[in-house]
Amino acid sequence: MKRLPRRLRHGEEATLVEHLDELRSRLFVSLGALVVGFVVGYVLHHHLIHWLNRPLPEGRIGRPITFGVAEPFLTSFKVSLYAGFLLALPIILWQLWSFLAPAIEEQSQRRVLVFVLIATGLLVVGIVFGYFVALPAAVHYLTNYDKSLYDIRIRARDYYSFATMVLLSMALVFEVPIFVLALVRLGILSSARLRRERRIGYFVVACVAVALPGVDPFTTTIEAIPLLLLFEASIWLSVIVERRSPAAELASLPDP
Repeated sequence: MKRLPRRLRHGEEATLVEHLDELRSRLFVSLGALVVGFVVGYVLHHHLIHWLNRPLPEGRIGRPITFGVAEPFLTSFKVSLYAGFLLALPIILWQLWSFLAPAIEEQSQRRVLVFVLIATGLLVVGIVFGYFVALPAAVHYLTNYDKSLYDIRIRARDYYSFATMVLLSMALVFEVPIFVLALVRLGILSSARLRRERRIGYFVVACVAVALPGVDPFTTTIEAIPLLLLFEASIWLSVIVERRSPAAELASLPDP
């Protein structure tokens, strides 16, 4: 049985062939994790589909419908693939990090690892928020829009794609603090500039909310509200990051 690829230490030399062999091994591990995640998702796809159907209005709208011969299979396959990707994502990210980590100093590696753990937590919080808040509100608004004019039926393929995009978009929305703090850490942005140009930041946030999946103003508004709050929180978190940066610590030392 072949062992998992060994993670190189910072500064450890390796030939190009060894780097390529490590990259190939990590790609195989990531692909294997995706296959295992897909199998688990397919075994549980009945529960996943019932879970996605819960935000639908009870009584007025029944189960989503299909129109093609292969559509039931393809829809379940797609849902299982989405679930498998989410299950395999931690392993895929870890393989990517293990491949890139040797280029970063060990002290910085610990800081990056903290950022990764926080980003993972925010990702989970974003999906939970999307499922319990954003998705039900969007479905309720859209299925009740001009309901006296239409006999509303929901196609399974379209609904599950919409639900998945809403959940993923909310997961990305909750990563805004990590993105802003990374720019501050790299010196591209500063807390003073963020506070000074707050209006421009709000405009950018509004543009991002419009660009996120959502076909109606109501869904866009639901996505924009946490985006604005997280952007505002990231401004104040950037102050803490700057105070704990090596440059700030060096500046605080007394002159010899």
